[in-house]
Amino acid sequence: MAPAVSDSEETAPGSAPTRAPGRSGPSKKRTLLAEQELRLLSTLVLLLGVGLFLALPFVLSIGSVVFLPLTCAIILSVLLAPLADRFSSWGVPNTLASVLALIIFLAIVVLAFGAILQPAFTLYDRLPELIEGIGQRYHEMQEDFAWLARANDRLAELLGSGGNEVTLAGPSVFQQVAISAPLLLLEVMLTFLMAFFLVEARSRLRRNILFGRTTFGTSVKAARVLREVQDRVAAYILTVAWINLGVGIVVALGAWAMGLPAPIMWGGLAMLLNFIPYVGPLAMTGLLVLFGLGTADSVFLGMIPAVAYITLHVFEANAITPAILGRRFTMNPVMILLAFSYFTWIWGAIGALLSVPLLLMLTAFFDHVGRPNLLGFIFGEPLFQTPLIEEADESLTPPPNG
Repeated sequence: MAPAVSDSEETAPGSAPTRAPGRSGPSKKRTLLAEQELRLLSTLVLLLGVGLFLALPFVLSIGSVVFLPLTCAIILSVLLAPLADRFSSWGVPNTLASVLALIIFLAIVVLAFGAILQPAFTLYDRLPELIEGIGQRYHEMQEDFAWLARANDRLAELLGSGGNEVTLAGPSVFQQVAISAPLLLLEVMLTFLMAFFLVEARSRLRRNILFGRTTFGTSVKAARVLREVQDRVAAYILTVAWINLGVGIVVALGAWAMGLPAPIMWGGLAMLLNFIPYVGPLAMTGLLVLFGLGTADSVFLGMIPAVAYITLHVFEANAITPAILGRRFTMNPVMILLAFSYFTWIWGAIGALLSVPLLLMLTAFFDHVGRPNLLGFIFGEPLFQTPLIEEADESLTPPPNG
C-alpha cells in the first residue's frame, strides 16, 4: 500500500519545485554585497599601507631626534621588562626595580666598550707603523698584479679619458664629531629616560591593554599579542647575545693563538659587530684584513686571520645560529635584508642594529592579527584570511524555528 501524501507535500502541475534548505536569493545577494564591501575596504587598507610605507622613511628621518630614541626605548623596555619583573617578584619596589634593570644594562654596555676601547687606544700609537705596513703590502700586490693595471690603462685609453674632475672639500672627521656629539648625547639621554618610564609603567600599560577593551575576547587577544611580542623579542635578543658572546670568545682565543695584539679587543669587536646583519661581519673581515696586511711579513700571512674569521662566521651563521634559534626565530633572509636596507636608509647604523628586532616585533604582531595575503589578493582572494564573510552570512541568516 502506497503511503499517503498530505496536501502540503503535493506539488501542483506546472508549479515550481520545493527549494532545498539553503541560502535564499536575498541572502546570497547580501553575501555578495558583503564580499564586495570587504574587498573595497581591503583595497583602501592596502593603499594606505603602501602610502605609509613610502612616506614613513621621510617622517622618521626628519623627526629622528624623537622617533629614534622612542624606538630604541621601546625595544630596550621590552628587553629589560622581564628583569624588572624578576626584581619586583623579590619584593623590590617597582621604581627601584626599573632603575636596577637600567643600571645593569648600562654596566654591561660600559664594560663591553671598555674592553674594546682600552686596547684600541694602545694600538693607536702603532697606527703609523700599520699604515706603512699596509703600504708595503699594497706595493707587493701591485707588482703581482701589474698586468691587470696595464690592462686597465689600455681600456681607459680605448674608452677615452673623462673631463676635468672637481673635488669639493667637506668637513673633517673632527668637525663632524663636534657637530654631531651634542645631538648624539641628547638622543642617548632621551632613550634611557623613555626606557625608564616605559619599564616603570609596564604594569599600568598591561592593565590598560587587558581591562580597557570592550569585550573579553579582545582583551585576551591583546594580552596574547603583547606577551608574544615581549617574549619573542626578549628571547631573541638574549639568545643572539649569548651566541655572539661565544663568537667573541672564539675570536679572542684565535687572535691570542695567532699572536695578534689585544685579543680581547678583537673578541669584543666580533661580538658587537655580529649583532648587525651582513654588514657587521663584513666590517670585521675588513678590519682583520687591514690589520693583518699592516703587521704580517707577507700578503699570505696577513690574510690568515680574516680567512679564519670568515670560516667561523660561515659555520656560525649557517649551522649554529639556526640550530639554536629554531623555527620560532628563524626569519626569511629576504625579509631580513629588506628590513636591514629599509631601516638603514632611515637611521643609518642605528637602524641597521634595530632592523632585526623591529622585524621580529612586526612578525609577532602579524602572526596574531593576520598576515596580509598580498599575492592572493591580486587574484581575487581576501587580503586577510579571516572568516568575516562566513560570520556576516551567519549573522544575516535567520535562526531556525524551534
